[in-house]
Amino acid sequence: MEEHEQGREAFESDDDFNLHRLRHSAAHVMAEAITTLFPGAKLGIGPAIQDGFYYDVDVSRPITEEDLTAIEAGMKAIRKRNSSFQREVLDRPTALQRFADEGQDYKVELINGLAEDAEISVYHQGGFTDLCRGPHVGRTGNIKHVKLLKVSGAYWRGDANGPQLQRVYGTVWPTRDALDTYLFRLEEAKKRDHRRVGKDLGLFMFHDWAPGVPFFLPKGEAVWHELSEAMRTRLLSDGYVAVRTPMLFDAKLWKTSGHWEHYSEDMFHFHPRKDATESEEEGHQHDPDHNVMGLKPMNCPSHMLVYKNEKKSYRDLPLRISDQGVLHRNEVRGALSGLTRVRQFCQDDAHLFVTEDQIEQEVTTLLSLVKEVYQAFDLGFQVSLATRPEKMLGTAERWDKAEAALAGALEAAGIEYGLNPGDGAFYGPKIDFEVIDALDRKWQC
Repeated sequence: MEEHEQGREAFESDDDFNLHRLRHSAAHVMAEAITTLFPGAKLGIGPAIQDGFYYDVDVSRPITEEDLTAIEAGMKAIRKRNSSFQREVLDRPTALQRFADEGQDYKVELINGLAEDAEISVYHQGGFTDLCRGPHVGRTGNIKHVKLLKVSGAYWRGDANGPQLQRVYGTVWPTRDALDTYLFRLEEAKKRDHRRVGKDLGLFMFHDWAPGVPFFLPKGEAVWHELSEAMRTRLLSDGYVAVRTPMLFDAKLWKTSGHWEHYSEDMFHFHPRKDATESEEEGHQHDPDHNVMGLKPMNCPSHMLVYKNEKKSYRDLPLRISDQGVLHRNEVRGALSGLTRVRQFCQDDAHLFVTEDQIEQEVTTLLSLVKEVYQAFDLGFQVSLATRPEKMLGTAERWDKAEAALAGALEAAGIEYGLNPGDGAFYGPKIDFEVIDALDRKWQC
């Protein structure tokens, strides 16, 4: 047995690392309490997340609000027991046998999915054992200021065709004051929930026959129109040209752009001509995607077609194309949430075609526009530069130039930013903005 403190390098500060350990440990304590209350419970995963933790569980019946109270009481008893967290490294056959004997099918699946040379470790707390890399706090008694929040459905490993588990959410903080402050913010957030406000003010509605697609009612459409026209006017004054491009394209476009390989599972696509004649299908027997169409999830490829439509001179650049068209993304139904996570949306989108030596100046100007818009709504923001992912298009030299240009623009605009290594799009680096609302919550727009 050993204690283990791996992972500190992934966090910006000791406080962040310690809070992560606390929440990860709380997830284990909650899992033990659930297995006590629900004998035979099967455990999925239980990570620390922003502001708390969760655990996905497979139990014999739906978990109720009363059960959350009982689970909390069980966690309190485990905390009083004050068991130490002890790490043990197992070889693969031993680990598989141990979790198979306990009927923990999801843990067996996780172990089987690990690389052959992966180190397999478990953590013990008293008589409870869980598969885990760690790290954890020293003892269960360190986990004091806990509140369980809610239960929701969750597909195992995010697969809509897989088993549906129950996800139990909780939060834990180092002090009682920190916990009380967070719970107060949650109550205030309920009062300001845009889904309730939108319904009360008659702005928008949803219907089960169009999951994740908002209906904008007359008052909501009026707000939409004003925002749309304000941005359109502002962009035209900056030399943008407005276009409107198709929503539906042949799969050939998405294959050419790379989206079919990298993004296909997040797109809506279908075969519109199932009744095609034999002559129409002749020569396409080896192309399973022949005649397949895809709803566009973003405007990039269609704007490339607009650019390519006519020959351009360097004197035509920069060309700034603006588009407020409708986009579709095949989000998992369980992840849909009001207007913040939808399947159909319209973004104020633009693509700027520039020479390499224009990149930094154009991005600097664009950053000033972003600041102007967010400040008009009194929204603070945090900025990060997302660099190349493992799966990427293009050469390392071009990525170096693009990343350097974005960093230079951020510095020229006087914007403080952090790095988000490996989180760039497959086709290029990006600058991500997280806006901060009145309750200090962050939203990526």
